[in-house]
Amino acid sequence: MMRNIHSENTKPEVRLRKKLYALGFHYRLHKKTLPGSPDIVITKSKVAIFVNGCFWHAHGCKKSSCPKTHSEFWKKKFAANEARDILNNRKLSMLGYRVATVWECAIAKDLSRTAELLALFIRGKEDEIEI
Repeated sequence: MMRNIHSENTKPEVRLRKKLYALGFHYRLHKKTLPGSPDIVITKSKVAIFVNGCFWHAHGCKKSSCPKTHSEFWKKKFAANEARDILNNRKLSMLGYRVATVWECAIAKDLSRTAELLALFIRGKEDEIEI
């Protein structure tokens, strides 16, 4: 079952990319040379966007419950994912990138609003945003 779960080109990510393109943004995908391989990189604005799955990054919404079997393993896994995300965001900031984290549930709830908030961030001056 786990083999069927992919980290690139997920449905939420593809939906967000299409919406950003419709808003006139041009981007690069999964730039391996940057820390954390951001899902979407807008090089002109130096913006790195991560589209996080609520389960894998332990968001705290109803899609992110911890499995009851092997719960200690999952707690360690989620903590390691969170620590890695924080480190990658710091490294990107040190390289001059502004970082946006977009959650799967925000895209599912209201894609248009999420894309509008992200567009404001891309055009604005804030260093980090979490949607």
